[in-house]
Amino acid sequence: MGIYFISDLHLSPERPAITQAFYHFLSTIAKSAKSLYILGDLFEMWLGDDDDTPLYREVVQHLKEYNLQGRSSERKTYFMRGNRDFLIGKTFAQSAEVTLLTDPTVITYQKQRYLLMHGDSLCTRDHDYMKFRELTRSADWQKQLLAQPLDQRRQYANTIRQQSSTMNSLKAADIMDVTQEAVLQVMEENLTNTLIHGHTHRPAKHQLSIHNQPAQRIVLGDWNTQGWYLTIDKNNQRLLISFDI
Repeated sequence: MGIYFISDLHLSPERPAITQAFYHFLSTIAKSAKSLYILGDLFEMWLGDDDDTPLYREVVQHLKEYNLQGRSSERKTYFMRGNRDFLIGKTFAQSAEVTLLTDPTVITYQKQRYLLMHGDSLCTRDHDYMKFRELTRSADWQKQLLAQPLDQRRQYANTIRQQSSTMNSLKAADIMDVTQEAVLQVMEENLTNTLIHGHTHRPAKHQLSIHNQPAQRIVLGDWNTQGWYLTIDKNNQRLLISFDI
């Protein structure tokens, strides 16, 4: 048994194959996990825990069943909010039987420290997004949005998505990737030599150096045509694996 990490599935009614791949992952690959960490953007869009989209209710039920089945082995599932589902709250966590994590979070496994992030806060060259991120993580902003009827929230979200798609098409690719300076800074602040994150949809293992010591940044892949997950076993072997959807 080891610990497993996934992110950026972007589950939505428009892409049922990805949803089915997620259910298969839970019932087969992740069944042997000691812990499962979902590092954000499980959903394409989450507009509050009162979101009544049938697919989202179904996903919550599958997560609940997965976690209830794992109680005998003391398996736990942890969830970190992403930039698409940052409005997930305590009601979701209780319904899905998951534990919410702050971003960033440090965990210790087999005496090694691992820094976990979604990854969007590391894209510091994307100034427009960083301003938007600061606004939308405000408790007052979220309270005002969640006070609106669900239909209005959906209209607002669709408008924002269209604007974001247009703006991103005009940006250079490197602007929407993480910056090395931000990566090194957050790793130094959290006293760790391994960072695991998603968001950029660029799965890879990057070798780094912090104070002349070897370090590593592991990027999880999105689930588009392939499903990506990371495993870390009892020997701290770290395998970044993909499978066809």
